[in-house]
Amino acid sequence: MRVLLIGANGYIGRFVADRLLADPAVQLTALGRGDDADVRFDLASGSPGALTRFLDAVHPGVIVNCAGATRGGARELTRHNTVAVATVCEALRRSGCGARLVQIGCSAEYGPSQPGSSTAEDAVPRPGGPYGVSKLAATELVLGSGLDAVVLRVFSPAGPGTPAGSPLGRLAEAMRRAMQSGDGELKLGGLGAQRDFVDVRDVARAVHAASLSAAQGVINIGSGRAVRLRDAAGVLARVAGYGGALHELDGAPGTLRTAIGHPRPDPDHAPPVAYPYPDGCGSWQQADVRTARDRLGWRPRIGLEESLADIWMEAACRI
Repeated sequence: MRVLLIGANGYIGRFVADRLLADPAVQLTALGRGDDADVRFDLASGSPGALTRFLDAVHPGVIVNCAGATRGGARELTRHNTVAVATVCEALRRSGCGARLVQIGCSAEYGPSQPGSSTAEDAVPRPGGPYGVSKLAATELVLGSGLDAVVLRVFSPAGPGTPAGSPLGRLAEAMRRAMQSGDGELKLGGLGAQRDFVDVRDVARAVHAASLSAAQGVINIGSGRAVRLRDAAGVLARVAGYGGALHELDGAPGTLRTAIGHPRPDPDHAPPVAYPYPDGCGSWQQADVRTARDRLGWRPRIGLEESLADIWMEAACRI
């Protein structure tokens, strides 16, 4: 099976590449903007016609799209998350390769959900920021394309390679600095949010399973359990051997926007007042993962403590 992987150098893409390369039945070709890609192509600016000619020449059986942007203004997010996917869909429609498309979506497409609830795939999406809107638009393009396609809505990925700007990455960096300076207490803000963390290696397993399946539509990929960032910080402290005190700052909306768990917003693209959490997902997200179990035969295997241990191992190397 020839697989074309788009975005192989991204956070999720790197692990998807490793997983696919471990399958002896897979012939992997990486397409991306970097010099280390097998084929250089920018989906946000390249033409569908050029991509169609490449698909007809390579004739992949599966296309996995892990590319996209998580930061920037609405225009940049739209270019890399929506226009890029439109290019892929149009090129596939024109091509005679008949490839299956596996698109990586995200939980930000859903927006805020009711505390205590599990979000299933039939929930009405109400993204609370430009990132979620751009990803939801991409999902709608895929679903309306008429292609053999599946969208994996990944909740909060964690584990090795976690970006420094993510909530868990920022927690680990703050703890590293505290230990390096000998601080006996660590003051953190924005820890009241509860998110569904899923290890990035489990995400890669889900992508592999989706590539081999006939499942279509939207499938949630998460742990099925919401974890408060405050509790994750406690586990991280234990894993790191940090014996200092953890103090939570005031959880007012203004604090949350500049807190440890959330990147500072671009002043020109501030989150809507209705959603004080910068990811636009409110105080709670938890996935209903029954569809992934039933249609992909997939379940998460790696617990949050192991994911946090790997995050800390990388942070500790910077001490």
